[in-house]
Amino acid sequence: MKLHIIETGKFKLDGGAMFGVVPKRMWNKLNPADDENLCTWQMRCLLVEDGNKKILIDTGVGIKQDEKFRKHFYPHDSQDFHSSLSAIGLTCEDITDVFITHFHFDHVGGALTYDADGKIIPVFPNATYWSNEQHYKWAHDPNAREAASFLRENFVPLKDMGMMQFLDIQEGIKFTENISVSFLYGHTEAMMIPYIKLPSGNTLIYCADLIPSHHHVQLPYIMAYDMRPLDTLSEKRILHDRATDGKHYLFFEHDLNVSCGNIIKSETGRVIFGEPVSLSEIIKY
Repeated sequence: MKLHIIETGKFKLDGGAMFGVVPKRMWNKLNPADDENLCTWQMRCLLVEDGNKKILIDTGVGIKQDEKFRKHFYPHDSQDFHSSLSAIGLTCEDITDVFITHFHFDHVGGALTYDADGKIIPVFPNATYWSNEQHYKWAHDPNAREAASFLRENFVPLKDMGMMQFLDIQEGIKFTENISVSFLYGHTEAMMIPYIKLPSGNTLIYCADLIPSHHHVQLPYIMAYDMRPLDTLSEKRILHDRATDGKHYLFFEHDLNVSCGNIIKSETGRVIFGEPVSLSEIIKY
């Protein structure tokens, strides 16, 4: 098995929304806001080479959004999949599967693009794109709070093209022999979190928006974007119980500087972030 971090660019979100009930005087020390109260976040994807499978987890925001969108979220430092995959000896055509944790624009926007004639096309033409029916229905007819995050042009064409398949919602279901899936409901309906079992015996948890950065490890740090924050609280507790055994590591999709790390229990029993750990270390240990 090989793992590759794929950086797709950065964007900005309101700091208060990202940190929820945590006061600005606390969170602003972690990720300082600009004059408009916006903080910069990474859009970090993971490529898993597992046997004959080349699985990309999430796709970032993409490059097809219009100027109105860009003025709201300021996507910048965009990195093209063609060049990032070329750097590791692969092409977009080599990707066999695209695992979409959920359909918010910063996770699925890069799945599709426009060709020279303005026709929408898949970025990974030979891949199967994976979601689940419950989340698809939720995103297709969204509630008023999430409507701005679910842009139909990012995911409906994939289903119309016959390129999307749905996983059965079953806790711990196997996506591959080495990847199991957990379904969560705090952030949005049936968000999919992959648990990747590594040859070292360690497990890498791709946290998506359950724990978007290492700043969000502690329980009260829950985004205001979450539909059911108390469910998020319970889901974080479950992850804490699993991941403080010294063999689980977290992958942070939106952390500006830290891609992976572990969590530990403090002397008072509180779960806190431990230290950054590289992918190579996780695979080796």
